[in-house]
Amino acid sequence: MKRAFPVLIKKNDDAFLVFVPDLEIYTEGKDMADAIAMARDAIGARGVTMEDMGQEIPEASTVEEAVSRAKKDADEIFDYSDGIITFVDVDLAAYRSRL
Repeated sequence: MKRAFPVLIKKNDDAFLVFVPDLEIYTEGKDMADAIAMARDAIGARGVTMEDMGQEIPEASTVEEAVSRAKKDADEIFDYSDGIITFVDVDLAAYRSRL
């Protein structure tokens, strides 16, 4: 099953920090391409784990919902809501077969 989730990415000093609001995932990459790859890997790992535990994988939120969640998650140090937003897709069956 292929899924796509909104992902917020924001540059911070030496890394590109990543937040996937729908799955409450945080990760990072050394550049934009690495950040997207890390997001894809983290979404795949979380999705496979949720399937194995019998949990339902949530539907992807809209851009507006993702930004709203990021704003709620923000603190005085870091706010993903004004970062770059993109969608990252993962084929969970293919991810599982690579494991």
